[in-house]
Amino acid sequence: MIQKCKRPLWLATALAISLSPGFVHGQTFGAGIENSRWNLSASVFECSLNHEIPRLGRAVFYQRAGESLQFHLDVNVNPMAPGQAALVVEAPAWRPGADIADLGYVPVQQGLRPITVPMGTAWRMLASLSEGMAPTFTRRSAYGPDRVRVRLSHVNFMPLNSDFESCVAGLLPVNYDQVERTAVYFRAGSTALNQADRDALDKIVLYLTADSTVSAVFVDGHTDRVGSRIDNRTLSKERAHAVTDYLLSQGVNPDIITTRYHGDRYPVAGATNNRRTTIRLQREGDPENDEVLHQAEADYSSERDAG
Repeated sequence: MIQKCKRPLWLATALAISLSPGFVHGQTFGAGIENSRWNLSASVFECSLNHEIPRLGRAVFYQRAGESLQFHLDVNVNPMAPGQAALVVEAPAWRPGADIADLGYVPVQQGLRPITVPMGTAWRMLASLSEGMAPTFTRRSAYGPDRVRVRLSHVNFMPLNSDFESCVAGLLPVNYDQVERTAVYFRAGSTALNQADRDALDKIVLYLTADSTVSAVFVDGHTDRVGSRIDNRTLSKERAHAVTDYLLSQGVNPDIITTRYHGDRYPVAGATNNRRTTIRLQREGDPENDEVLHQAEADYSSERDAG
């Protein structure tokens, strides 16, 4: 439920005036009954519920896999001055006298996405729409002292709301950015995977199952500089294969996996961080910008060709 608040008499009067047909000291953007449209885009990677706002742009409730819900307003031309916009939930015109719910203030930025609302407030906006109410932003105009109001309509919202909630419930637990580069760390001299390691690798497997555009998985084993280079190269090989073997056991296509091992040749800060195997995903057409991995690939190819 949306928390209701009683407005002072002067503010209630101002709002009533601003909603009246004769109000000329500002501009209100919002869809009417005849042109209120909501559109849903749904997949296991992202869910987007869009509302067209005539003469302005569109309001978007968006959630990406592995991330929180947010709301943003995309505009063709930004009519609002930077600062803070008041966000309230109003009743539609045919429900006069209903209480106004105050959702606080949200930042207004310059540009074509002036408003972004975080998860908690975004869910409250969705809840208000499901109750037949109208989330409304009010901010000073960028072109003068008048007020600009942006109003979301609940008309035609409910048929898609349950589908949007189902889409959100079915999202993958991670997105590509979260699994594109993963590192598994080992104790000194160890090649064993612990449960946390397997959980991290399981997320990669789940993502690979869903995204057929991933064309390559690079597994690179590393060590610290304790011990001989020969021993470290063997240890890095065993660490890399520990990860590769697990991925294969979970059904990852062996044709897309490249397993490499580098001993102690590519150190990073901290001995613990050097005892690692990294997993990098690559999609079809992705540019390769990692200079360290370029060098690793060149070194690996040279040594392989040398026998």
